[in-house]
Amino acid sequence: MTLRAGQRVVLAADTRLTDSAEVSGVVVGFLSLAAGTGGTVEQVVDHQDEDESDDVREYERLKSLLDAFGGEMPPGSRRQLEEKVGSLEPAWTAFRERAPRVSVRVRFDNGFILDGAQEDLFVPA
Repeated sequence: MTLRAGQRVVLAADTRLTDSAEVSGVVVGFLSLAAGTGGTVEQVVDHQDEDESDDVREYERLKSLLDAFGGEMPPGSRRQLEEKVGSLEPAWTAFRERAPRVSVRVRFDNGFILDGAQEDLFVPA
């Protein structure tokens, strides 16, 4: 699911926000937001690019070069490029298998703001 700024959402499940707090030696409990609490998405942040390693970026660059010009390259140069792309492929595969990480900032109708929350905590309202 891809959320977008301005979209109305509700929490999909009860969401605990704090651990139990203690005031003057008395445990007063913890803070949670109930499933179904509605709000509006203010911001969506895709962290996919932040997770790219140097090997992933190099794989993308060299693979693009190989795809675009591999047929025109001398056989020795092409073989070297193919070997380099092959050596970087495990990093690329691992990167592609990770689920994209998207976080959102939601302003709830009750005034609370939840920032940096995973988008899968919410469903469209």
